[in-house]
Amino acid sequence: MNTPFGRDVVKEYADAFRKNGLKVMLYYSILDTHQEIRPNHITSNHIQMIKDQLTELLTNYGEINALVIDGWDAPWSRISYDDIPFDDIYYHIKSLQPQCLVMELNSAKYPGDALFYSDIKSYEQGAGQFISKEHNKLPAMACLPLQQNWFWKKSFPKTPVKEVKSLVNDFIIPYNGAYCNFMLNVAPNADGLIDENALIALQEIGNLYKNKPSYSELPAYESPVIGSNMALKAYTNSSWSDDMNLMDFANDDNFGSSWVSNAAASASPWWELAFERSKAFNTIVITEGKDHPSVYNLVYFKDGKWYPILAEQKDQGRIKIFKFKTVIGQKVRLNMKPKNGKVVLAEVGIYHERT
Repeated sequence: MNTPFGRDVVKEYADAFRKNGLKVMLYYSILDTHQEIRPNHITSNHIQMIKDQLTELLTNYGEINALVIDGWDAPWSRISYDDIPFDDIYYHIKSLQPQCLVMELNSAKYPGDALFYSDIKSYEQGAGQFISKEHNKLPAMACLPLQQNWFWKKSFPKTPVKEVKSLVNDFIIPYNGAYCNFMLNVAPNADGLIDENALIALQEIGNLYKNKPSYSELPAYESPVIGSNMALKAYTNSSWSDDMNLMDFANDDNFGSSWVSNAAASASPWWELAFERSKAFNTIVITEGKDHPSVYNLVYFKDGKWYPILAEQKDQGRIKIFKFKTVIGQKVRLNMKPKNGKVVLAEVGIYHERT
């Protein structure tokens, strides 16, 4: 309402979608340069403003089925899940609308085996992110613009849109059969309308999309990891490493690097992390290198003694999720037995998840 347009665009949008039998989803950008919500400028007032905006969106417009959030932990925004606490915002959303799916566009960083900071695994194809139609076992969304770009350009009315048959046969139908919704972006023009060439393409898609696949029920999967990662860049130590794949590569927030054990130097490899002070935690997530599974024995250090972590282990592909009753400790150690010659740890995360 605080624009020259002077109308409640969200209400008009939501009402129009429901009138046509469609569910309502909203997009929310964490990065907001107008409000100075950007790296090194975020305050508690900014976080409260985000909560207030989400409260307005999730209480004034009826049921919102999903919220697509963009810009968290992205290289172009540089706002981390700690700068604006993801778990606080996530649970705020769920307190207002428990069934609203929170979709964070972060699959460029996190492996497709488990959910990190999102209820839905989201793939932005225009940025080179493609879902595995053969191996995906998570609820997913893949998006692509119908036109040449996400945002409208003056050339769009006369510029060909993407080929309709390919969109239906190469994306919509096979993706739907792999637990994945295909989200097709259509940019409105300067008058808030859809260009004629885009309307024609959408009608053709509707005509072609007749033979919908028989949907399979999603396999069981673990709830998303949403807490602050206490392992991030903490002090580490380990048994002998392989070449330059050192111990701190396992908690550098980069799933493309790994700590690798030296198989010749140590028959009983271990990896250890130390906090600056004792902390409470109840979840450890280990992302292994591809084709390098290991068996894990987890212990924690408290008041001068090591204690076993009695955890329930859930495997999500190469990601091992260990959940247990909250413990307090200053160190965590992974004792490992590699099944394939050496241990490869792409990333180790330690969390105190809400229960």
